[in-house]
Amino acid sequence: MNDFTFYSPTRFVFGRRACDRTGEEVAAAGYRRALIVYGGGSVVRAGTLDRVKASLDAAGVTHVELGGVRPNPEIGLVREGIECARREQVDVVVPVGGGSAIDCAKAIALGACYDGDVWDFFMKRAKPERRLPVAVVLTIPASGSEGSNSCVISNDAEQLKCGINTDLNRPVLAIMDPELTFTLPAYQTAAGVTDMIAHIMERFFSGEPAVPVTDNIACGLIRAAIEAAQTVADDPSDYEARANLMWIGTLAHNGLAGCGLGIPGKRDGDWTCHGLEHELSALDPTITHGAGLAVIFPAWMRFVWRAHPERFLEFGRQVFGIEPVDPKVDDLSGIDEEITPERAVHDAVEATIDELQDFFCSLGMPRTLGDLGVTEEDVDKLMPGLRINRGERFGSCMELTLDDARAIYLSAL
Repeated sequence: MNDFTFYSPTRFVFGRRACDRTGEEVAAAGYRRALIVYGGGSVVRAGTLDRVKASLDAAGVTHVELGGVRPNPEIGLVREGIECARREQVDVVVPVGGGSAIDCAKAIALGACYDGDVWDFFMKRAKPERRLPVAVVLTIPASGSEGSNSCVISNDAEQLKCGINTDLNRPVLAIMDPELTFTLPAYQTAAGVTDMIAHIMERFFSGEPAVPVTDNIACGLIRAAIEAAQTVADDPSDYEARANLMWIGTLAHNGLAGCGLGIPGKRDGDWTCHGLEHELSALDPTITHGAGLAVIFPAWMRFVWRAHPERFLEFGRQVFGIEPVDPKVDDLSGIDEEITPERAVHDAVEATIDELQDFFCSLGMPRTLGDLGVTEEDVDKLMPGLRINRGERFGSCMELTLDDARAIYLSAL
């Protein structure tokens, strides 16, 4: 087990009608003037935004609003939010929504305390030193941004999607009400499940040796996500399944599932698949992050698994119960070809990847980049941004080049 630092300062308020405690919790933390950040779709139609505002009003917390956050939030609205936060002298930013609203709020919180352009942080031209506190009202379990140190923002003018990781990004408060997720569209739920599983796998396949306690946490979370997702597909109003998904999303990305699997001060996982997917949604912001990951992760796994077959075997064993064939034990009657140890490992790993991809597809996720409208001609458009964000060589499970990345993209078409 490698050394690690685990830091999770967020206060989580979880349960039925937790949304209506927003004002009480924000006021108890000492905040008096909020900037509410939201998308404008479901949180408005479902009445969630009105409930949050009523709760803040009842607690004596004044507020201003910034709506219109899109999926894959764009830097232009972040800059608008920074101006609003400064003008209104807010002391807390309250995103109401999923990862896009939360990431937009995080970027506003960083930029409001910085004299330059907030995009400097995402281009690594400056390092944030202060931020406004962020208090989340979560409506979409997916990104885990309610407890994570990460924030990802798009810049359409530069056709870039970049992230910044800093503990300053960790929210001070997260209001988590599973009942708010009952009306989520099936596609959005599925993309969220894919995203949270991907967060866990990025850490599991870090390239570092096994850490049994963390491996059991990671694989247990994935098994629970698969079970809950299948339950929700049959009954979208199943509270227990919705609650499990909401909490899994948080634990998948607050660092717990990677303790001991990273290199202190450098990385807590591989993160190649997220890097590859970010270029897809930078190319086309309508591509849902989880949907892109559903295609990219299996393609990446098929490309790299030989670098660490033992980790892929352990993943298959714990998550899907897949074991390599053992000629000394298993009945191989009817199989004409010889099953060598190498062939047994190959077949078990490929079966594991197939099982994972089939699960994603069973939820309605795409199987190929073509399903997302990406063509072979688009692949070259992805490379400049990847070079800026990841460099010429990247990846810890297996070091990859830009040519390797191109091969992975092409294999996923």
